[in-house]
Amino acid sequence: MSAIVGDEAVFAGDQAGHDEAVVALRTAILDKLTYHVGKRRAIATERDWLMATAIALRDQIIDRWLAGNEVTYQKGSKRVYYLSLEFLIGRLLFDNLNNMAKLETMRAALAGLDVDLDKLRALEPDAALGNGGLGRLAACFMESMATLDVPAYGYGIRYAHGLFRQVMKNGWQQEYPEDWLSLGNPWEFHRPEVNYDIGFGGSIEAVPISEAAYRHVWHPAETIEAVAYDTPAVGWRGRRVNTLRLWSAHPADPLRLDAFNHGDHAGALADQVRAESISKVLYPSDATPAGQELRLRQEYFFVSASLQDLVRRHIRAFGHIGNLSDKTAIQLNDTHPAIAVAELMRILLDIHQISWEDAWRMTRATFSYTNHTLLPEALEVWPVPLMERLLPRHMQIIYLINALHLGQVRREFPGDDRLLSSVSMIDEQQGRRVRMSHLAFLGSHRVNGVSALHTGLMRETVFHDLHSLFPERIVNVTNGIAFRRWLHEANPRLTRLLINTVGPEVLDNEAALTRLRPLATDVGFQKRFAASRTVNKLALSELIRRELEIRVDPTALFDVHIKRIHEYKRQLLNILEAIALYNAIRARPMDDWTPRVKIFAGKAAASYQQAKLIIKLIHDVAKVINSDPTVRDVLKIVFLPNYSVSLAEVIIPAADLSEQISTAGMEASGTGNMKFALNGALTIGTLDGANVEIKENVGDDNIFIFGLTAEQVTARRKLSLASEDLIAASPVLAEVLASVEFGVFSPDQPDRYHGLVNSLRHNDYFMVCADFDDYYATQRRLADLWRQPTDWWKAAILNTANVGWFSSDRSIREYAEEVWNVPTYTPQ
Repeated sequence: MSAIVGDEAVFAGDQAGHDEAVVALRTAILDKLTYHVGKRRAIATERDWLMATAIALRDQIIDRWLAGNEVTYQKGSKRVYYLSLEFLIGRLLFDNLNNMAKLETMRAALAGLDVDLDKLRALEPDAALGNGGLGRLAACFMESMATLDVPAYGYGIRYAHGLFRQVMKNGWQQEYPEDWLSLGNPWEFHRPEVNYDIGFGGSIEAVPISEAAYRHVWHPAETIEAVAYDTPAVGWRGRRVNTLRLWSAHPADPLRLDAFNHGDHAGALADQVRAESISKVLYPSDATPAGQELRLRQEYFFVSASLQDLVRRHIRAFGHIGNLSDKTAIQLNDTHPAIAVAELMRILLDIHQISWEDAWRMTRATFSYTNHTLLPEALEVWPVPLMERLLPRHMQIIYLINALHLGQVRREFPGDDRLLSSVSMIDEQQGRRVRMSHLAFLGSHRVNGVSALHTGLMRETVFHDLHSLFPERIVNVTNGIAFRRWLHEANPRLTRLLINTVGPEVLDNEAALTRLRPLATDVGFQKRFAASRTVNKLALSELIRRELEIRVDPTALFDVHIKRIHEYKRQLLNILEAIALYNAIRARPMDDWTPRVKIFAGKAAASYQQAKLIIKLIHDVAKVINSDPTVRDVLKIVFLPNYSVSLAEVIIPAADLSEQISTAGMEASGTGNMKFALNGALTIGTLDGANVEIKENVGDDNIFIFGLTAEQVTARRKLSLASEDLIAASPVLAEVLASVEFGVFSPDQPDRYHGLVNSLRHNDYFMVCADFDDYYATQRRLADLWRQPTDWWKAAILNTANVGWFSSDRSIREYAEEVWNVPTYTPQ
């Protein structure tokens, strides 16, 4: 079943006009098949049809894309530039068909050619441009900016092989390169004429320009070329089409011909390999010095290319750079692009000869910074020697920014050395490192958190002292999701029900969802709501059977935990609870248990051994439980490999229960929680991230909160990380840990999980043991509620009805008003 919105059936139009559009589109597809793909219909493969279909649609997008850019130039509009290391855009065929109102026209056009549109959809690879919530948020924001008519560019890297393709071998995660570009990308435009030199290393020359002034000239030791690839980013109803510009790294010279001619054929390509490694893989391991250097090279590479590009565009539009901050807003999506602050200062100072005071004023007025994490390892710091060697001019600028900043602090707070150390951009405690989050904070006029709780914790913890110096700088903009993607496209059955029930306005106005509230107790509507879920669960059950050869009961409670594998996201807590449930079922097999399928998906970072061990534990537990006849299909454990946007689009509409169980105070926001709630899944979660605001919107009775609060987590960590007392007081937990520790689930290697259990006993930083009993009890309450369908579906409907506020359109309106100072489209 395909998505059903954004088509002519939704927009008024007579049948004759529809038929003409079908014929025209069919002709265009055949034209692209012949003249672009180079095939005749008789020998065309499904892949050929996919390319022809995508390019025919792309042609219709281009007119609006170019027209929007021309209007922006004519009006002299302010532009927003969104710098992100990730853009997890997924597949674009149905996304663009929905937003361009062409879905049913395309389906009919292809049907007349004996081509199945849904089969083409399945052929399209997910764009390997991101990993998790950070990249998916960037994709949702790009769509919302176009929907709200905000002129914007997204800037990132065109990764040839993405993060990695996850393959499971005997329960262990194996990493292989993604190959999403191997057969071409029909959506992108290669722009070889848009290229910029990116320098690394070298020396700085101070060139006198007067008796009292010098101009600094950077002479890089190495130069790499950044080449642009553009992908149109289509807004809802095609209202606006913005640009996602991704950079690919190339050597300045593709081949050292002298070395090649002397027989050193491999050595002749060394510079090419070194240059192209920058855009090969997302998040290369930084466990080695070479890995650290590559990460920094990646970040500077895309930042420098993007800033050179936007400055060039600005001067072409306005003739000078003096009004850059009036016409440009640059959003740093997390700390990865923070070097942009020093790079823009370099461009203004060294290339355009702007004075230091004016350059710093323009820089701060232009930049804003979104912080996405409180985890120390994610608040990037770079060794000073590495920065001085790789980016010598930028370190000069950083030193001066820091000196002026600390001088001001010293004047205002004389003698407070602790404060000076805390707010300095150079961490002197750990071998001298540059705090990139401090650079981003000081170089921005606004710094935002991504949920109310996270923003409050930012002010209290990682930026406490900087917040005391600049109390107006930190603001909150809670994350949001693109309803077009995560409801209209991912769940067409529910969307059709919503249209038929509350009207087509629900497609354009997320607030219209509140009209469902009176229907939450309507038994007839509950049955229709549940029926749409059942069809989605059948589809997911078939995917599980096909991919894993595991049969699951589609009438069971689908309990879903899909996200990046990390200790703070606590997949470990979930699987330990599954073991406890398994033990209880075996102890009392004749009880009337609620059938449950626990569904996991997610990738662990390649070098994150503890997370990979947790994946192995999930598989080991699944192997035992799924093959135990005493369980009688009451409990099944499933781990779907190679988690992606497209996989999420199948899982989320089928979920009954959403696991949002991170250690309180550690999840900045989360957006998966919003996607599940929008589709009517109930949430079991801690008071963490946006769970707090979801609770406020859906009501206490319609979300299941357990565990320690962020304040209680902090207090317990100060007291002790040991959990022996908690384990001793919980017979259920003690039995679970003993079975894991002594090899019940790993008979081939009984001591496999000794270290894992030992860390829970003596260093339970993520509060797994502290929250276990409450989590287990809350799961039993949910199991009881599942057996009361009237109450369950009332809560599910109220979740969908009350989460309209979590639209990314709302988020972008807040950014536009409070951070960027740009207007947005308002529906009439």
